[in-house]
Amino acid sequence: MNEIKQKIGIVADEGGDLPKELIKKHKISIVPFKVDLGELAKFSGNIYQKIKEAEKRKIKAFIKTSQPSPGDFLKAFKEKLKEFEEIICITITSKYSGTFNSALQAREYLREKEKIHVVDSLSGSAGEGLIILKAASLIEKGLKIKEILEDLKNSILKTNLIFMLENPERLEVSGRIPHILALWLKKMQKIGIRSLLGIKNGKIRPIGIKKTKDIATALFEEFENKISKIEGKIVKIAITHADNLKEVEKLKKMVQKLKNVEISFLNLIGNVLGGLAGPGTIALAWQEE
Repeated sequence: MNEIKQKIGIVADEGGDLPKELIKKHKISIVPFKVDLGELAKFSGNIYQKIKEAEKRKIKAFIKTSQPSPGDFLKAFKEKLKEFEEIICITITSKYSGTFNSALQAREYLREKEKIHVVDSLSGSAGEGLIILKAASLIEKGLKIKEILEDLKNSILKTNLIFMLENPERLEVSGRIPHILALWLKKMQKIGIRSLLGIKNGKIRPIGIKKTKDIATALFEEFENKISKIEGKIVKIAITHADNLKEVEKLKKMVQKLKNVEISFLNLIGNVLGGLAGPGTIALAWQEE
């Protein structure tokens, strides 16, 4: 006798930087990126400790990443369909990765392709993570697939992501930000002004400057200002970081003093995005309920 399938399951790439306990709790299948550490592989510790050690030794080493293949997604979809009737697949922003397209291609190889719904988060890290968790909460509420997909579209528009880098060099080398923007960011930091970056319509954009060397305060001030006009709604947030726990704890304490704000998760930025952002980076994402 066949087991009764659950209604809707979630597949996502690893760019959402979700903690393992949340992945397990919501039965999320994660499709990994392909990561080549190059010379960094010979150093111990997490990715940021490896980068720091390489820099200490005057070695310029960069991580090479590539998107999951259609075959990777196809395998995940087939496994998930054994347990669930339909699948929502959420990917990192299509503006910088072909992951969304890989998932779409994989869908076409399935007879049950109408049961696979691929969603572009237009975000990454903490932002993508919040969107994945939003999908999980909508599924738990028992909504139908059409209602969930419509709600997700609105949630993506209401999901904000801001971040601050210690060093813009890695994003520049990877092509995620132009050379002129990287030069401007470096120049500002030299005179004690930190630049805030954010994701708008799936692309990285400069969104402001702060006269502070304190990343936590800079991010908090921007966040507090943005949500000051939101009344009567819960704002869910996520914080991800590149081995910068001291500033994260500071930011967490400031956020916890605000009313109507809930922290969904805190986590280390994974190899894929962390290798681009570099040590010290902190990202703060929020989403209106």
